Amino acid sequence: MNPTKPVSSEVVQQVAEYFSVLGEPMRLKILNVLRDGEKCVQDLVEATDTSQANVSKHLKVMVQAGILHRRSKGTLAYYSVEDDLIFELCSLVCDRLANRIEQQARHFRAFSFAEKR
Repeated sequence: MNPTKPVSSEVVQQVAEYFSVLGEPMRLKILNVLRDGEKCVQDLVEATDTSQANVSKHLKVMVQAGILHRRSKGTLAYYSVEDDLIFELCSLVCDRLANRIEQQARHFRAFSFAEKR
């Protein structure tokens, strides 16, 4: 068994920052829209039902984190997912949450004040 090696503070900080980018609901909405492929800012504004300023703010953060890719064409900016592994990460989290909810539901179904026959 290999002993755990210490991780540098810089590495821990970078990982924490990456996860914090995904901790914002609007960014997850944007990622979900981008599952279907590249979109311009206006498409993202309409799909997320928010302001252009709000979408642009979140897009900038995700581009800086390396999650999204930005491409300009004329006066329009198009965004796409830089690394599809982000969807695998989200699927793992969603599956874990779904399992917890299903387990909780089983506990609630098992608990009853009704008389047993």
